[in-house]
Amino acid sequence: MSTKWLKTVGASLALTVAAGTVSAETLRVVTDPSFVPFEMMDQETGEMIGFDMEIIREVADRAGFEIDLNTMDFNGIIPALQTGNVDIAIAGITITEEREEIVDFSNPYYDSGLRILITQNDDSVEGFSDLEGKKVGSKIGSTSYDYLVKNLEEDDGVTPYPGSSDMYMALMSGAVDAVFYDAPNVGYFARTKGKGKVKTVGPLYEGQQYGIALKSGSEWLDEVNDALASMKEDGTYKTIYEKWFGPMPEGM
Repeated sequence: MSTKWLKTVGASLALTVAAGTVSAETLRVVTDPSFVPFEMMDQETGEMIGFDMEIIREVADRAGFEIDLNTMDFNGIIPALQTGNVDIAIAGITITEEREEIVDFSNPYYDSGLRILITQNDDSVEGFSDLEGKKVGSKIGSTSYDYLVKNLEEDDGVTPYPGSSDMYMALMSGAVDAVFYDAPNVGYFARTKGKGKVKTVGPLYEGQQYGIALKSGSEWLDEVNDALASMKEDGTYKTIYEKWFGPMPEGM
């Protein structure tokens, strides 16, 4: 057996190991592109931007992995994690007991709730009970949709939409009387594209916390939690938060 052959095999093995290492450190990350300002497509660059996008990129940098980022409808995210088609998801995902049975969650990184959105001149809705018998838009697979079906006696008018933009278009066109969805997304729309045309009413319903979701048994859970903790300790989280939401409430 020649020395030259041994060197060639050794080099090939080294390249194979190196390639395997790189592959192992690149995690498949998925998000929903329609949940502004958490994640949205920059129309000029084609890049995903938003609060969640800055959070996951910083987490990945600190935890020591790279991300292969893709998008899908929200209702497909948990099943994709469950089947192992993706490794991590970040999309304003509410931590629930049902979801915790099939995926792993990081420690909470955002406190939220649900909010009602109606047209500017509508005075018929002041709280959740006023949604009885009305046409209400929500998002497929979301906790807001589940809350509506569970708590409205007359829920025939509850309509699930694939994306938040679809819900808001339905409200503006009169196809639904109200939208019920995650407070930060609803509030962002009311302050931007819907300014002067829609308004939020009532309190926050069902206090919620968002978490980064990982496939069950993920070896990266501790690293992700450590990264989030260090971001809060050194002020990086606060900087990112205030870029997208304004002054951060005390205790977050």
